[in-house]
Amino acid sequence: MNLYVKPAIHKNPTIPSWVSEMLPLSFDSALEINKFRGFVKEKFDGGYKRNEIIKFIQDYLYINETTAEAIYNYFYEQYKFLEIPNYNEMIIEHYKGEKNYLLFSSMYGRRVNDVFSRTLGYLMGQAGGRDIEIGINDNGFYIAGESLQIEKALKFISADNIEEVLAESIERTDILARRFRHCATRSLMILRTYKGQSKSVGKQQMKSHFLLSAVRKVSKKFPILREARREIMQDLMDVESAKKVLKMIKNNEIKVKIREVKLPSPFAINLIIQGHTDLIKIEDKQAFLKRMHELHIKSIGNPED
Repeated sequence: MNLYVKPAIHKNPTIPSWVSEMLPLSFDSALEINKFRGFVKEKFDGGYKRNEIIKFIQDYLYINETTAEAIYNYFYEQYKFLEIPNYNEMIIEHYKGEKNYLLFSSMYGRRVNDVFSRTLGYLMGQAGGRDIEIGINDNGFYIAGESLQIEKALKFISADNIEEVLAESIERTDILARRFRHCATRSLMILRTYKGQSKSVGKQQMKSHFLLSAVRKVSKKFPILREARREIMQDLMDVESAKKVLKMIKNNEIKVKIREVKLPSPFAINLIIQGHTDLIKIEDKQAFLKRMHELHIKSIGNPED
């Protein structure tokens, strides 16, 4: 609970961002977006003309022509640069920039992506013996680190063992400690006020760390600890939907493709930006997106007329 501060005069000042508990995209809605991606991909594969695809997007999404044209250009760049991930295909991009990245285009919503990122990240971290970095949003997630044995992790994980691996992956995380404090407060194991004096959140959190350590020594199945795990795995995350996706992968309904890329694809570039949100100012972000767009266009050629 200590805060250490040091001067950073040589760096530009930025405004920290905080997204709070924003509502995640539901799993069902994510699947519908995946289906739409598949329909657009079929149009490109079928050789449909530009105006025909724009008309399809306009009719399917009930939007105006200008918006449909913007969506078309976005999808066209993705299609020409790599592939369009969809209901039947999950694309994993291996990108080596300032870090070694695995970019997962898994449109399943934040709650499901949270499950996959933590379980796969935990397995790769254990296999490589190194710390890893994780970033998540509704469209996908990224894992960054040195030794990322993704093939081995994908081969191991299944609908039968994902819940067990997830429980193990969150055991030593701050998220479990925070949830345990909330559960302990509700069960009166931690008091917010005592004899008329209020306790700060910092003191409550500190006491919860001591209490959590003591509870683990008593039993890993202590009721309050079990409730904290349940809230994370069922309320914060969506394990059941993640199991559905894994079963679809096992039954070859979803193909997982790992592609080596020199640049992140248009669909995945937002994951890279997300990992540097507090370091990139608004002007820098716009310039970065413009530069990446120009590189994509240079790579695929100008959009068709």
